[in-house]
Amino acid sequence: MIETEATSSPVIAEADPRGAAVFAAVRSWPRSITVPFAVLLFALLTALSARLSVPLGVTPVPMTLQTLAVLLAGALLGPVAGAASQLTYLALGIAGVPVFAFGGAGLPWIFGATGGYLMAFPMAAMLTGWIAGRERGTARTLSALVAGSVVIFAMGAAWLAVVTNMDLRAVFMAGVQPFLPGALIKIAIAFVVVRQAMTRGLLR
Repeated sequence: MIETEATSSPVIAEADPRGAAVFAAVRSWPRSITVPFAVLLFALLTALSARLSVPLGVTPVPMTLQTLAVLLAGALLGPVAGAASQLTYLALGIAGVPVFAFGGAGLPWIFGATGGYLMAFPMAAMLTGWIAGRERGTARTLSALVAGSVVIFAMGAAWLAVVTNMDLRAVFMAGVQPFLPGALIKIAIAFVVVRQAMTRGLLR
């Protein structure tokens, strides 16, 4: 979970004294403030990452940075707050706020080709946070990020098959294969971010 004690990391202090002061001030806030703030922050980050959508043409599913935000939410916030951030994101989209890919919103996106991926976000964040644990060791963090990605692919591809009536091979080619290189890059980025956060004393 997010560190909330009023101590500051010496690494941060040496690198940027002003940043260390701000960080120490934020960590002194009570959890009743920091946790909801973090939930809303990652819901917003997921929405912003959806704006970076690239249609691939060979599949109805666009390439976005959403899964990176989902993995980071789970690994950095923990299973409960991480899942809450993604539930908040989905609630905003269903309510009509244009937070989905290409500025989409509403229930049609949930029942459309990308609905399985979207609905997988809370579960993926929760599983990532649960496996990573509070220690967020190297092996556990990497395993958590891979597991979270697998959940997104599995639920996304399964729903894509239902919506499009594709067979197993076709749905793999359309809903999984085009995104595997990007998924590996996102896992690597998330891993570095989480490990750096732990090294700098930003998490506990």
